[in-house]
Amino acid sequence: MGLTSLVLPALRRTADAVPPLTPDGDEARRWAEEELSDPSYDIAEPTPFDRIARAIGDFIASLLNPDVSGGWGSTFALVAAIVVVVIIVAAFLVWGVPRVTRRSAPRTRLLFGDAEHRSAAELRDAAGERARASDWDAAIVLRFRALARGCLERGVVDPPPGATVHAFARAAARAFPALATRLEDAATAFDDVRYLRRPGTAELYRLVAGVDDAVVSARPTAREEVPA
Repeated sequence: MGLTSLVLPALRRTADAVPPLTPDGDEARRWAEEELSDPSYDIAEPTPFDRIARAIGDFIASLLNPDVSGGWGSTFALVAAIVVVVIIVAAFLVWGVPRVTRRSAPRTRLLFGDAEHRSAAELRDAAGERARASDWDAAIVLRFRALARGCLERGVVDPPPGATVHAFARAAARAFPALATRLEDAATAFDDVRYLRRPGTAELYRLVAGVDDAVVSARPTAREEVPA
């Protein structure tokens, strides 16, 4: 037995163990399925969000493409833009321009140097409670603030945070000319109690409360701005 007779059978066995370099159809399909089952291919797949974004982008691009549908792409884009504008205008017509109303904004503003969040009605209730307790100083101050807050809520007089009570009284007098003298007297009562530390009395409280009641029932002639 020669060397050739020993080598040739071994080569044949090795060739039989190696898969063919050019597989047939069934073998190629099996190889492809095994390769695509690798988890790394799942990571590379686009997500549903990617597909939706791509579809939207393709749609917009098709609208802006002048070659689509025989040159109708630009027309479609113009129609789409007009539809969007019409929807926005209709929304403004139905719901109006967002704005802060005068009745809600002043609730957190300063009133004659102090932060005051209460409404005119709440201030009147607090003043009445202090008056029943014979705390005339607090009752006078609270009732005059109720007067000013009531004018602000009605949009008649707009006192800025730094306005004095007499500046407010003069502006309110222009809106309510018949009450000019009484408004000035009420402002003086507030000044005497709040800043000059003069004792309040039941008579002064009735004066301020009477002016407040008169302003509530009166009809203003105009809206006035108060200088700071």
